[in-house]
This record gives sequence, structure tokens and C-alpha cells, in this order.
Amino acid sequence: MKGQDYYIPAAAMAIALAFKLPALRHNWRDPLLRSVCALLILAGSVFTFAAPPTIEAVNRWTGVSNFSAPLVYCLITAFSAACLVLIVNWRGGPPELTQRISRRWILGYGAVIVGLIVLFLLGEAPVERLRDFDTYYAGTPYMRELIALYLLAHNVAAVVMVAMCWRWSLQVRGWLRTGLMIIVLGYVFNLSYDATKMTAVIARWTGHDLDWLSTFAAPPLASAGALISAIGFVVPLVCQRLSDSWQTWTTYRRLGALWHEVQIAAPSGVPAIRMAWWSPVELRVIQRESDIHDGFLHLGPYFDKHHRDDAYDRALTGGADEETARAVADAAMVAAAVQARSADPEGKVIGASEESTLDTPGGPRDLVRISHALRHSPVVEAVRRQVAPSR
Repeated sequence: MKGQDYYIPAAAMAIALAFKLPALRHNWRDPLLRSVCALLILAGSVFTFAAPPTIEAVNRWTGVSNFSAPLVYCLITAFSAACLVLIVNWRGGPPELTQRISRRWILGYGAVIVGLIVLFLLGEAPVERLRDFDTYYAGTPYMRELIALYLLAHNVAAVVMVAMCWRWSLQVRGWLRTGLMIIVLGYVFNLSYDATKMTAVIARWTGHDLDWLSTFAAPPLASAGALISAIGFVVPLVCQRLSDSWQTWTTYRRLGALWHEVQIAAPSGVPAIRMAWWSPVELRVIQRESDIHDGFLHLGPYFDKHHRDDAYDRALTGGADEETARAVADAAMVAAAVQARSADPEGKVIGASEESTLDTPGGPRDLVRISHALRHSPVVEAVRRQVAPSR
């Protein structure tokens, strides 16, 4: 693999991290968010420092032959720990239990990293190897143990991740399940990487030469595994946010018919609140709901329960379910009240009638149903035609 084969995924991880940093800055105490950012940082670091040009540059900068080998192995080990910690925090549970399990993984893999450093310091690796360090030093004292330790730690993390994510994916649905299945696929590549590396190293121990497995077959598997796994962690978080935003925009749009209907009830001279185009959609929905409820208050004196009861009975007779019938009934009463308010431009009824209110215990969902009924229900349209001549 060439340098760009490593640097392109590293750049992708950096871009993903850049999108997460603003959220991290505002919510630093969120363990899930911290775990995601740590994973992206370590994934990008693994790709960057595992690239042959970087390996050579680091060796030159430090003046130590093969200094990059333990550095990359430590980064891979830290990345494995980050994946395990993220999946633990992602799955959730009692905070004390989550923190305890996360701490154990961190301490365990931290000990592995310390062991890798100690073994490298005890051993000797004078000949620089940019691509085949594992097989070249497979029989060297202390280097042999270093290589075996990092492969074992990586393999344990891969097996645990596949088992945890697979079991969890059978219990959930939606984007979360998709992300978990992507992670499982990524760790299948990681297991294949471990298998090729171990096969090549064991072959060296037994006097055979399968170095090509470690030098040429393993790196693409590791690159694909790390990239796919990182994507699996990011996709559910990003896609769920996009899905939530889409649903909020849909709610805003569906409230449009009801919002426009009650605008006529607003007293003249009351300035309309204009929101900037960059205002968050959540704020837009809140403002639209507020406008609708204000409209209900102004329409209160014109609400006629007779129209609601009549529309409710007609909707049920037409085959509507209970929930839809209530929405149609409320929409009919609103439509009739708007017609009555239009026929009373001076607001004489306001001072003479007792106000009534329109209850929407279901919140935005009820308002959306009423808005839909205003636009599509033939019962509401019939009420409009019935009341129109009295204007």
C-alpha cells in the first residue's frame, strides 16, 4: 500500500472529527461524545503513523531505528481500547457499571501499551524495516514477545467487539442496527488481519516463509477494517441526527395549514415575528406552535362545540378511527370559528361571548393531525361550505 492509501482515510477521520468538535466543546461531560472523538483521533493517528512515509520520517526524527513499530502498535492497541469503551458507553446502562467496565478496558489495554514499550526497550532492532518488521524480527528475543502481545490484544478486542455488536444488533432496529452490522463487518476484516499476521509470524517460528501474508495481504485488511469500523460508529449518530432534523422539518411543514388558517384570528396591528433563515428548525416549530395556540385563544369566543360534535359524528360514520375523528372534529370547529371571525371584523362577539379553548393534550402530534384534517378532510370542507353563507 502506498502513502495515500493511508492518508486518505486519515483525512476522512479528521473531517468527521471536525464535525464532532463543536458538540464536544458544548457538551464535554458526555462520555459517549468523548468516546466517539477519541476513536476518531486514534483511528486517524493509526492511519497516519502506519503509512510507510510517516514510519520512515518518525524513525529519522527520533534517531531510533524502528521507533515507529512500537508507536504504531501502541496506537492500534489504544484504538482497540477506544472501540471497546465506545461500545460500552453507547449501549448504556447504570452509570456506575458503565464507568467500571470502561475503566477496566482502559487499564487493561494501558497495561498492554506499557508492556509493548518495555519489551521494545529490552530488545534490539537495529535494522530498519518499514514494511516487514513483524516477520523480520519474529524470532528476535523481546521483539518476538512484543509482536505476539500486540497481535493478541488486537485479536481479543476484535473477538469481543464482534460478539458484543452482533448480540446487540439482534435486540435493536433502525440506524443503530445498521451501524452495529457495519462494525461487525469491519471487525471481520480486523480478524482477517490478525489471522494473516499470526500465520506469517508462526510460519517464521516454524522455519517457513509466508512473509507476503504480513507484508502485502494484512495492511489492506487492517485499513479496510479500521475505516469500516469507524464508519459504523459514526453512521448511526449522524444519520439519527439527520433523521430527527428531517422529522422536525416535516412537523414544521405539516403545521403550515393550521398556522395559515388561524392567522386571520390575530388582532390587527400585532407584528408578526419573523425568524432568520438560519434559525434552528426546532425553534421554528416552537414558534409556529406558539402562533397556533395564540390563534386558538383569539378564536375562543367563536368556537362552537356544535360544529365539533357534528363533525365528530360524521367522521366516525365515515369510517374514521377515534383519533382521526377527534382531529377532524377539532379542525372543523377551527374552520367554522375562522369563518365566524371573518364575518365579525369589529370583534363584537369577543366582548359578548364566553371564551372556550381547544385542548390538545397530545401536543404537536395533535396539532399536526388537526392541520392535516384542515387540508384533506371532506367533513371539514363541508363545514366550511355550510358556514360560509352566514358571513
